Amino acid sequence: MAALVLAAQGRIDFPVFLFASVGEDSENPATLAYLQEHAKPYAEANGIELHELRRVKRDGSTETLHASLTKEGSRSIDIPMRMDGSGAPGIRNCTANFKIKVIAKWQREHGATKTNQAVCGLGISVDEIHRARSESGIPYQTLEYPLLTLRLTRQDCRNVISREGLPVPPKSSCYFCPYHTLKAWKTLRETEPELFAKSVALENTLNERRKMLGKDSMWLTRKLRPLDEAIGTAEQDAFDFDGLDMCESGYCMT
Repeated sequence: MAALVLAAQGRIDFPVFLFASVGEDSENPATLAYLQEHAKPYAEANGIELHELRRVKRDGSTETLHASLTKEGSRSIDIPMRMDGSGAPGIRNCTANFKIKVIAKWQREHGATKTNQAVCGLGISVDEIHRARSESGIPYQTLEYPLLTLRLTRQDCRNVISREGLPVPPKSSCYFCPYHTLKAWKTLRETEPELFAKSVALENTLNERRKMLGKDSMWLTRKLRPLDEAIGTAEQDAFDFDGLDMCESGYCMT
């Protein structure tokens, strides 16, 4: 959002913004609400294109991440759930399949080629500079980091947004993301109990499938036990905090 404001102010040259949505049943509802109520109207008022993209299957239908995970007969889990025993995160294909490839496909469909590459600006701030890469691995795309060029931190970005008279957006993520901190899970349980219950149901569904396949269980938190047991109420876990924050690809809002 800070990059969108900077583009409107002429401080960076990005006339098109892309938001790859994982779907209403997967994305943080507050993010989707912000997109509709603030980001899209602001972009339109300032002559900037803002496109909301979806993953489209070969038959032309759209697919959400949640639907992909719970699809009948599916044997893969594309979110980085924690392995039973080691606690290590599993395969993370969600960002690639629902963000990176979706954006790259749009760029290719709109003229990007190996000799005429699309400039893809990622909203990575100075705080996460270690995640910046020189190449994307996509032959018709070149990466740029406008926030790094301006040496902006996360707080700088918040200030840019606030000074424009806009509310600071919530963090963009799937509500069931295994990279949530324990603190974030506790907040979800306390403030969005329906989403927490859906996360519990998703974890149960995936583990029921793994049991049928003769595989070990996987978990949404590093505590390696069912989510509704791992995350207590505020009173139960008042002193259990975890500050690890691993999901900083920059592709959630490109």
